[in-house]
Amino acid sequence: MPYEFEIVIPPGKKRERLDTYLTAHVENATRSKVQKAIKDGTVLVDGKTVRPSHPVTGGEIIHITLPKPPPQDAEPEEIPIDVVYEDNDLMVVNKPAGMVVHPAHGNYHGTLVNALLFHTQALSTLNDAAVRPGIVHRLDKDTSGLLVVAKNDVVHAKLARQFSQRTIVREYHAIVWGVFKEKEGTIEAELGRSKSDRKKMAVVSGGKPAITTYTVIRQFDYLALVKLRLKTGRTHQIRVHLAHIHHPVFGDPTYNGRHIVAGPGTQKQKAEVEQLLSLMPRQALHAKTLGFVHPATGKEVFFDSDLPEDMQEVIVELQKGGNEERENGGKGEWETMRL
Repeated sequence: MPYEFEIVIPPGKKRERLDTYLTAHVENATRSKVQKAIKDGTVLVDGKTVRPSHPVTGGEIIHITLPKPPPQDAEPEEIPIDVVYEDNDLMVVNKPAGMVVHPAHGNYHGTLVNALLFHTQALSTLNDAAVRPGIVHRLDKDTSGLLVVAKNDVVHAKLARQFSQRTIVREYHAIVWGVFKEKEGTIEAELGRSKSDRKKMAVVSGGKPAITTYTVIRQFDYLALVKLRLKTGRTHQIRVHLAHIHHPVFGDPTYNGRHIVAGPGTQKQKAEVEQLLSLMPRQALHAKTLGFVHPATGKEVFFDSDLPEDMQEVIVELQKGGNEERENGGKGEWETMRL
């Protein structure tokens, strides 16, 4: 089945070549593939075929039909992984930032699945049984933290059911922009693919329901450390929800986290932010805690991980500056912080 979708060019868009625009705003697109699709007539602008050099402007509707690439089998690769827990039924791993979870177009090597296949290949030799890793949930490439991996279909199905029934405990820590008026809150906004940029998700009417709760752990002058819990599991949910309430995740290049969106905007702050961004080349988001009922034993299990080094370094630098705001203006923290 081909893959069909529409892109609506935002009003006021500066004139830009069609092939250039689509390469930048369609997931897994390359300039050559985009140009071929346009020449093959599978890209229509306001219902008409055009040239790759066609200048797009605000208000145009682009309809795209693309063939789905054939799936590729992942190969085992000797890549170190941080195994937090492991038994005969499942594993809990601490994924580093920068690692893609599952092979996909443009990322068929160096993924967590490639690493797990190598790890479980060694296990199968010991156990005389073929063990294949089953990814139950995912994290964005540049989000670090805990993931549970099933070792057989029965465990995978039982874990997947817990995710669908929202009984899994998933707690994230993030450094985000801005000063919160309230210590706690709930973000409830429907999410879907952005109509102007297929690489992004957005809050859209008629999208999939999504709920995120947050608690401020520590408030600084223009950044905050927050704890987040997911009640749903949508793509980019935390990042989009926080950007939606004007508290984007610090360092996030996709959802406005690498621009100054809070604070005085002075030269001193700009210098501070530049230094902090040099420590944080990604979104400052970490899947810190994971809890679920073990499918084999029926017991509740909880796993916790330390914040990664880059996030810890940003917090240490913020503490050095002494630029912390407190709930009551005094020296007490909202919550004892454990990195």
